Amino acid sequence: MVKNSFISVISQKEKEEKRGSVEFQVFCFTNKIRRLTLHLELHKKDYLSQRGLRKIMGKRQRLLAYLSKKNRGRYKELIDQLNIRETQIR
Repeated sequence: MVKNSFISVISQKEKEEKRGSVEFQVFCFTNKIRRLTLHLELHKKDYLSQRGLRKIMGKRQRLLAYLSKKNRGRYKELIDQLNIRETQIR
């Protein structure tokens, strides 16, 4: 559903690297983070899920740091598309 629409957006740009691309991995991690956040709002003492959430956030942070160093334009486009970070106006 959502994943397939995002794959089609990415596949227009990168036909060979659909699911292995950095953008797709960040997209999957973002979906997992949103699901776990909703779960933890109901189950506040689920410490194993909290640990998993921190691990996934760390992985996504490392991928985004890599992407920002490698290609700043793709990084900004991905951030805007997923609404991850607040945009700073300078």
